[in-house]
Amino acid sequence: MSKARKGVYAATITPVATDGTPDIPRLVGYSKRLIEEGLDGVAPAGTTGEGNSLPMRSRMEMPAAFAEAGLAGDQVIFGTGSCAADDAVLMTKACVEAGYNNVLVLPPFYLKNAPEDGLFAYYARLIEGVGTGDLRVYLYHFPQMSMTPIPLTLIPRLKAEFGPVIAGLKDSSGDFEGSLAYAAVADDFDVFPSNEGVLLEALERGCGGVISATTNASASLARRALSASGTNAQQAQRLLHEVRTVISKHPLSAALKQIEAWRSGDDSWRMVFPPLVPLARDRAEALRRDLEEIGLEQIGMSKELAAP
Repeated sequence: MSKARKGVYAATITPVATDGTPDIPRLVGYSKRLIEEGLDGVAPAGTTGEGNSLPMRSRMEMPAAFAEAGLAGDQVIFGTGSCAADDAVLMTKACVEAGYNNVLVLPPFYLKNAPEDGLFAYYARLIEGVGTGDLRVYLYHFPQMSMTPIPLTLIPRLKAEFGPVIAGLKDSSGDFEGSLAYAAVADDFDVFPSNEGVLLEALERGCGGVISATTNASASLARRALSASGTNAQQAQRLLHEVRTVISKHPLSAALKQIEAWRSGDDSWRMVFPPLVPLARDRAEALRRDLEEIGLEQIGMSKELAAP
């Protein structure tokens, strides 16, 4: 088992089956396609994947399905955070047993103002409960959503106790300088901002890459930015930023599912899990207009989007 590879990941959306449960086979196929389009990996069952709205049963079934489909262990970072540490242990064990030792773990987010000692105890219980040195934990800093930030001072404490098991952090705060501070706080600690708009600078300044919602829609463009050089790379980077800005005007999961519905011609992709709702018609029309202004051909979507 190895640490997750560096680069660009999509925080993957989760398709809904006709009975309202996660459609795991379709998620697996979708994840494979994103990697084929140029992403370095995927991060299922995170915020964009509505992870905390999914049944625990489904979250525990996902890793085995990904393994059966042959997705590499260093290309998938499963979200396994839960308010209950022992539930996080169970989901993380399912990942490790299927060959996926890289997991993205929110802090316990229901009880607010948790002290640093409490957060340390939570992650310690997770690591000790899983009970293998092969585990690689990526802390998940998303204070706007969880209301439970990851203190900078927590990381050296965890690294001192658990070494390489504390592998990195996803920073969804939107504060790039904060991401750089996390990247500098410890050695062998890969930080992934959530904004591909800073992809090239993030890599230049020591981050591990990005884990982003909007790369669901811009996988090939992200690969272009990484593969190009000079002005071509900067042009691709600007387009990545524009795509992200447009999509971020809308509820992310619903907007990205609407885009996939257009791409695939399958309206069932629009479905979300309660309490979210699908993108309203007027919002969908506004999203389409904004994407067309950017130039859909620039992001490989012009021939895939269905007509209104």
